[in-house]
Amino acid sequence: MRPLTLLVLLPLAAVAQPPKFDGILYGASYYHEYMPSERLEKDVELMQAAKLSVMRLGESTWSSWEPREGEFQFDWMQRILDRLHKAGIKAILGTPTYSIPPWLYQKHPEIVVNRAGAAQPLGEDRYEPAYPWRVPPGGYGIRQNTDLTHPVYRWYSERIIRAVVSRFKDHPAVIGFQVDNETHPNISASRNMHVDFVNYLKRKFGDVATLNRIWGFVYWGQLVSGWDDFPPREGILNPGYKLEWERFQQNTVTDFLGWQAKIVREYKRPDQFVTHNWPGGVRTQVNQYEVAQLLDIVAVNPYHPVQDRLDGEFISFCGDLTRSQKQSNYLVTETNAQAIGWDSRTQFPPYDGQLRLNAYSHLASGANMVAYWHWHSLHYGQETYWKGLLSHDLEPNRVYNEAARIGAEFQRIGGRLVNFRQKNEIAILLSLDSYHGIQFMPFDDRVNYMTVLNQMYRALYNLNAGVDFIFTEKPDFTGYRVVLVPPLYIASDDLLHKLAAYVEGGGRVVMAFKSGFANEYSTVRWDKAPGPLRKAAGFYYQEFSTLAEPLPLKGDPFSAGADNRVSVWAEMIVPETAEMLAFYDHPFFGRYPAITRNKYGRGTLTYEGAYLSDGLQRKVVAQAIENAGLAGPEQRLPSKVRLKRGISNRGKTMRYFLNYSGETQEFENPYGAGQEVITGRAVAEKQTLALPPWDLAIVEEK
Repeated sequence: MRPLTLLVLLPLAAVAQPPKFDGILYGASYYHEYMPSERLEKDVELMQAAKLSVMRLGESTWSSWEPREGEFQFDWMQRILDRLHKAGIKAILGTPTYSIPPWLYQKHPEIVVNRAGAAQPLGEDRYEPAYPWRVPPGGYGIRQNTDLTHPVYRWYSERIIRAVVSRFKDHPAVIGFQVDNETHPNISASRNMHVDFVNYLKRKFGDVATLNRIWGFVYWGQLVSGWDDFPPREGILNPGYKLEWERFQQNTVTDFLGWQAKIVREYKRPDQFVTHNWPGGVRTQVNQYEVAQLLDIVAVNPYHPVQDRLDGEFISFCGDLTRSQKQSNYLVTETNAQAIGWDSRTQFPPYDGQLRLNAYSHLASGANMVAYWHWHSLHYGQETYWKGLLSHDLEPNRVYNEAARIGAEFQRIGGRLVNFRQKNEIAILLSLDSYHGIQFMPFDDRVNYMTVLNQMYRALYNLNAGVDFIFTEKPDFTGYRVVLVPPLYIASDDLLHKLAAYVEGGGRVVMAFKSGFANEYSTVRWDKAPGPLRKAAGFYYQEFSTLAEPLPLKGDPFSAGADNRVSVWAEMIVPETAEMLAFYDHPFFGRYPAITRNKYGRGTLTYEGAYLSDGLQRKVVAQAIENAGLAGPEQRLPSKVRLKRGISNRGKTMRYFLNYSGETQEFENPYGAGQEVITGRAVAEKQTLALPPWDLAIVEEK
């Protein structure tokens, strides 16, 4: 075997700036190799008829590229790319490393770490798709089951990456490369991964004495005398160890994708980009922010509710999160076409109009590309019921026809919609460490870090308040007037001091309970909670309690009505300089405030000492927005209409009005006069706008 290419993470300045596009890319993933018969010509003709402009290819085809070890076959892909190029359709080519060929497994079964188990039961509402459990030991059949750190796997991966990229780098259809696919760490109990973890700890901490001290290995008499005695992950309960293990697992993915990106950059043209596509939402096993800095543009695969569940929230969440990773436009490389699911238990195709509404919803959050998974529905394999634009009969249908309408509109007006930019003054601070720290020491079976983060986001979304995400890896509060902080359970003194300085300088923070409790090693601070935040928060507490039952707040101070309640957790706050906004309505807990606000310097810190109901959280957030001078007519739009505001490709203010309901929504345009982009009609200030069911209007102001 030739030596592995060592990964040297590129400085940020060496990574190309995010590419700019002249129009919206619109397409699907295309796997001609999956077709039951030869139909490349017919497929491309249908793509052209639907005005599709991009196809994503190759990420699942290692065994087609290299059917036998060292025997490479490329002519089949050359033919596909040539035909797409002739039709004027661009291509994003994937490195095929997330699913290994059978011959590699037979030769090196040690690189495989898990196998597919039984299918998971559906969730309580029986709506979201479920997937098989991943269980050890390793076995062939499921994708993404290799040890990303294993030198043998890396060697074969490097060879196929170099072979594919060097062959197709000069093809005029190829505009970019996707490295791997929806990558996550594949945790292993192997000696190889334990050695890698120990070496990681050596580099970060230097010696075991440091770990004995910061993790408290003296507890239960577990002091480690040397690196040779360092215990493996199995069975470990120590929170500090477990937190660092999660960081290490995240690092394996960052290293793996950065390593692939570096190889691709040795070959790619300057006009081609490097991307990676995450599944939608916060991926708690990976550090999406750090990986994004190694890519030219970030991609996301947001699969979301449809039919009567369609409200646009998850589309918006995924878009805001992905856009924030590089403060730039992004790609949607996969999203719902028809029904989805790894079996047929959750088959929910979109209603008429929903495919189109969803496509524009992605653009409204900053997407420059919308692509479906996938072009055609499969006749075999695990994803038989994850349906594409074409059904199993491979003929045009209702959904294909709606996609063709979208394609025609994007072709006509995409130049005005591309590169849509948002400049938001509200942000949410995201802490992966706090998620994991709370998971290790949960305060409830159903409420956790992500519950509160999603609740805060939902409050902003329903208030039509634009939002970015700030990442604890590089917290920059500049330009934000309001910052929402889910339970910041794990945080360094430095991070907490930065938050306090932000408040002192005029910022407004809304912060959830448990913040500031433990340091960056998951060790509880030994000063009064909330530690370094005490002065900015204006209180301390020494006790807390689980709430066996929900409690109302005295006097309904936020006019939340039936939602005037808290639950799960209560911190017994002792105010020092903080104003007490709400008290528990309870004979014992009633002596303590549930919500406080402290003026610190030129700003304020609002603190929630308990888990608020959704309605109460929305009231608290709305008050913070109003106090910051950010409230406006968008909060008075109909409840089913969502608004997204930004700057168009022509430098003008542009607003998307999106109707997530099956009924016509009417309202008065509360903003300046302009032009509705899709129809070209003039829109006057205070003109009544009527949005049909599952429809939208895009107004670019004069």
